[in-house]
Amino acid sequence: MPKCVIAEDEALLRHALVAMLRETWPQLEIVAECEDGGEALEAIAEHRPDVAFLDIRMPGLTGLEVASAMVENSPATQVVFVTAYDQYAIDAFETGAVDYLLKPVSRERLAATVQRLQ
Repeated sequence: MPKCVIAEDEALLRHALVAMLRETWPQLEIVAECEDGGEALEAIAEHRPDVAFLDIRMPGLTGLEVASAMVENSPATQVVFVTAYDQYAIDAFETGAVDYLLKPVSRERLAATVQRLQ
């Protein structure tokens, strides 16, 4: 069963993403829901998930910093960035991101990402 960590500092957006993922990819086990970058990095090191959905702008470490730092602890984890800001796309793909979702995330767009991850 694939495992996932979600890092999003806005609770409503985090809960919406969790709900959509459960619907789109029922086999995915969400092992941690994090509110900031530091918490996300710890969860990734602990669980070594198959995928991490990271907000780019979070308190503490940014999603880009988390993606760079986690390579040591969890090199196989695939990263999907979820953000309201399209200007980070090039930086995101330079960290090896699998995808880059703009908020608000649509079900169709998330379904395409899930297919890519599977």
